[in-house]
Amino acid sequence: MATESECSPVTRTREVQPGRKLRTVNHDYQELKRLIERLHRRFLDVLRTELTRLGVRDISSVQALLLANIGEEEMTIRDLVERGYYQGSNVSYNIKKLQDLGYLEHERSQHDKRSVTVRLTKKALDVLEKLRDLDRRLSDHWEEDHPSDDQAVMAAEALRRLERTWGDYIRYGRK
Repeated sequence: MATESECSPVTRTREVQPGRKLRTVNHDYQELKRLIERLHRRFLDVLRTELTRLGVRDISSVQALLLANIGEEEMTIRDLVERGYYQGSNVSYNIKKLQDLGYLEHERSQHDKRSVTVRLTKKALDVLEKLRDLDRRLSDHWEEDHPSDDQAVMAAEALRRLERTWGDYIRYGRK
């Protein structure tokens, strides 16, 4: 195996498990990006399936996720965007739609008329509680299949490092 000094970061290799094929760091990075994208879509599919099962047909899975991210808090649209959940135009459209459907209440700031605070209505809180039940069931199922899964801890740490890398790039530019 080539030493780290003999390889560029893109082509540096490592042994994944004893006896298994060597993979490049770049390959792992690319696979991780694809998995994140697929898992996000799959999670939205799970939410859509559960909404259909519950008979909630007036909101999308993305809108249900927005409700979950707001939770019991009151927050500004800017907070939702800054926390990294959404892009400005997407969140504005979905907030308006959820207000029209009776899932969100909003209030303009008295000090800054551009700032809007949103909170869930009882209708939204009822849907949110059912989605939390789903989350508990899925979590319990995961725990049954993986009672002491160190790999999950390692995966979460890898995702946090990737999030920091991307966040640093956004804030500070190229390294």
